[in-house]
Amino acid sequence: PRGIRPKECMNKMKDELLRVAGVIDESIVDGPGIRFVIFTQGCPHHCAGCHNPQTHDFDGGEQVPISRLLEDILENPLVSGVTLSGGEPFCQPKPLAELAQELKRHGKHVMAYTGYTWEQLRGKQDADIERLLAQCDVLVDGKFIESQKDMLLRFRGSRNQRLIDVQKSLQADQVVLAGV
Repeated sequence: PRGIRPKECMNKMKDELLRVAGVIDESIVDGPGIRFVIFTQGCPHHCAGCHNPQTHDFDGGEQVPISRLLEDILENPLVSGVTLSGGEPFCQPKPLAELAQELKRHGKHVMAYTGYTWEQLRGKQDADIERLLAQCDVLVDGKFIESQKDMLLRFRGSRNQRLIDVQKSLQADQVVLAGV
C-alpha cells in the first residue's frame, strides 16, 4: 500500500550512492507495464542522436542514496517494474545491483538499457556487472545508431539493439531474445 516504507530492507541494504540524472515516476514507454525509470548519469558511448545527451557527463547529476530510490519506487503500488536507463547504467553496476536485488525481493520487473552489447558486458568479467545482470529480466543492448533509427520498434530506438531475456540467456550461456 502507498505510504508504507521498506525500513526493514533499508536497514539490511548497504546504502550505496548512485549518480542520477533524473527519474520518471510513472512511464508506459520504457518497458512493459507502469514503470519507474532511473536515468543514470555518465556515459562513455556518446551516440550520435542520443535521446539523453545531458546524461553523458560523469560529473553531472546528483548523488542519491539507493534507499531513497527504493522508497520512492515502493511508495507507488501501480509501479510494476523499474527501468535502468542513462547515461550508461553499467558504469555504476555496484549500487544498481544492490537496488535491483531489493526490487526483485519486492516482486518488481527490472529492465536495463546499455550501449554495450551482451557479449561486451559478459566479457568484462566484472562481479558487479554479473550481479546486476543476474537481477535483470530484460536487457536492451547495443549503441543507438542513428542510421538504423526505427520509431516502430518496441522499447528500442535502432534496429541493431536487441531485447534480451536475461534470465534465459544466463541459463543458456547465449543470447535469448525476449518476447516482451
